[in-house]
Amino acid sequence: MTMGKILTIAGGAFVLALSSVSTVHAADLSDADKTFVAKVSQGGMYEVELAKVAEKKGTEQNIRDQANTEAHDHTLVGAKLKSIAAANGLTFPGKLNADFQARLAKLKALPSDQFDAAYVEDMIKIHNDDGAAFAEESSGGSNPALKSFAAETHKIVQRHLGELNAKAD
Repeated sequence: MTMGKILTIAGGAFVLALSSVSTVHAADLSDADKTFVAKVSQGGMYEVELAKVAEKKGTEQNIRDQANTEAHDHTLVGAKLKSIAAANGLTFPGKLNADFQARLAKLKALPSDQFDAAYVEDMIKIHNDDGAAFAEESSGGSNPALKSFAAETHKIVQRHLGELNAKAD
């Protein structure tokens, strides 16, 4: 047997071993972890889509600036969550569910003079909802990567809430 064939066989065994570990790892995710991923993936995608609307429709510069921050931060957060989900054998949703699509459509349809206040109010609500999910996962999740992600992201959500609440005052 040549060295190349030995390496190929050994490499194949290594890949097979990694695949098995990955499969076992996915099976170890709790239902709460899976629910967390499903919930915050939708919330994050919604925040990005609504922020894109606000960047164009917002009448005040500070609203458009906040929207830019939201789109940027939640795009990065979503990519990280998608990576963790994939590594754990979870399917990451590719589009908003019907509830979030309806919520987005409602805000898009608002007249410009009502949009800014409605945008801030809705973003505070989604940040409060998802912030609670991040806090819970960071302390009670069963997957170390998700727990770490949740703790890190909870800090971002808290920062966003501070910025949004200042705009609401």
